[in-house]
Amino acid sequence: MQSIITMDYGSGGVRTAQLIDEILLPAFGNATLNDLGDGAVLPDLGGQPVFSTDSFVVTPWKFPGGDIGKLAVCGTVNDLCMAGGKPLYLSLSLILEEGLPMDDLRTVVDSIARTAREAGVQIVTGDTKVVERGSADGLYINTAGIGVLRAPGLGRRALRPGDAVLVSGSVGCHGAAVLMARGDLPVEGDLRSDCRPLHELSAAALAAGEVHILRDPTRGGVATTLNEFVEGSGLCIDLEEEAIPVDEPVAAACDLLGLDPLYAACEGRMLAVVAPGDAEAVLGALRALPGGEGACRIGTVGTGRPGKVVLHTALGGSRILGKLTGAQLPRIC
Repeated sequence: MQSIITMDYGSGGVRTAQLIDEILLPAFGNATLNDLGDGAVLPDLGGQPVFSTDSFVVTPWKFPGGDIGKLAVCGTVNDLCMAGGKPLYLSLSLILEEGLPMDDLRTVVDSIARTAREAGVQIVTGDTKVVERGSADGLYINTAGIGVLRAPGLGRRALRPGDAVLVSGSVGCHGAAVLMARGDLPVEGDLRSDCRPLHELSAAALAAGEVHILRDPTRGGVATTLNEFVEGSGLCIDLEEEAIPVDEPVAAACDLLGLDPLYAACEGRMLAVVAPGDAEAVLGALRALPGGEGACRIGTVGTGRPGKVVLHTALGGSRILGKLTGAQLPRIC
């Protein structure tokens, strides 16, 4: 193979076949994908299907704690999990820029394969396109996922006054790590993305207690996601500032740039709103798993300020947290 991607690799001819045979099939090969049909014929899922799709344009494509390949698998797997599904299958579409080093592509493909194995999903269909130099910032990825529903009824309509608001770990890590990778942050410390699949954590939460809603707070962060839970309803969410875990390097990075970690993206954290009597059981289940060691309760669903998220500060005051306005951290996923 050549050392870089050329337009020939998107032609559908010999070079395309070489890309599939020498890079993609060795990484993802399985009985369904190996047929190389125009689509995948899947077995009976054994339950109600759950479907999601996402596209990934993060820059740079590699950052502390992950890369665009890991992110592409985690993003779609986690969306299926947050819908109450068990992820099973993914599609994978690659948009490659002419001139992309072949070694970079191999690195991304290896990351996709490794993360898919970790999440217990198979890549069963896909597509590759090549665009002219300067048109795609290296590479973009689209993934779509299918799973089977294991927890019907999750959603904002299930929320009740008194419900406990939980988070599976420290917030804002992904957004801060991507900014650091851009060279914008002269911050010392172990600042890494939290990017990880949430299949085990979501399954543990659902098994441990009465869960009303799950969500991964990606673009817009925790504050925006919680606003989506209660906007237009008769409920509010009261947050305790001192209870919200923020790693010191993330706090330092956000302070430096005038950003709020509550609006910085996470790619491996989970918000869960659960029945109040089950909060401790769910927290215990999360803390027993990798990635959930820092799980904690950060707030409560109430009725005092309908449709609002209220942050109660360490100084005894309070302020309204609205949804993110503008592009605080563009191209972080």
